[in-house]
Amino acid sequence: MQAEAYTHLLLATDLSPESEALAARARDLTERYGARLSLIHVVEYVAMEYAGDLIMPEDLDLENKLVAAAREQMDALGESLGVAAADRHVEVGSTKAEILRVAEEQGIDLIVIGSHGRHGLALLLGSTANAVLHGVGCDVLAVRI
Repeated sequence: MQAEAYTHLLLATDLSPESEALAARARDLTERYGARLSLIHVVEYVAMEYAGDLIMPEDLDLENKLVAAAREQMDALGESLGVAAADRHVEVGSTKAEILRVAEEQGIDLIVIGSHGRHGLALLLGSTANAVLHGVGCDVLAVRI
C-alpha cells in the first residue's frame, strides 16, 4: 500500500533566523511531492494597557507595527521560496487557533512546524507544535530547530 503524496503544505514559521532550516525542509518536501506551499506567521501580541474593554491607541499602533514588520519578513521568505503572495498568511491572534484555521480553510494536508529542543515534558515538542499536533486533522511534521 502506497501513501498518497502531499498536495498542499503549510509552513508555520516564527520568522526567526533558526527557522531557515524549517523553510529548507518545507521547500524540499514541496519539490519532492510537487506540492503547493503556503506560509503562516502569527503575531500573538497582547496589549498591556486597557481602558475597560478598549485597547488604547498606542497598543494598536504597536500591533500594526508588529504586523507590518512580519509582512515584510514574510514577503522576503515567500519570494525566496517561490510562494505566491496570496499564499503568505500573517495573522493576529492565538498561534494554535490561527494555524488550525488557515490549515482547514486552505485544505492543507501537511503542516511543517519547528520544534525547539527543551527539557522535561516539552522535550519532544514545543508548546505550539504540540497544540497544533493535537488539534489538527492533517499530518504534522515537527522539525527540530
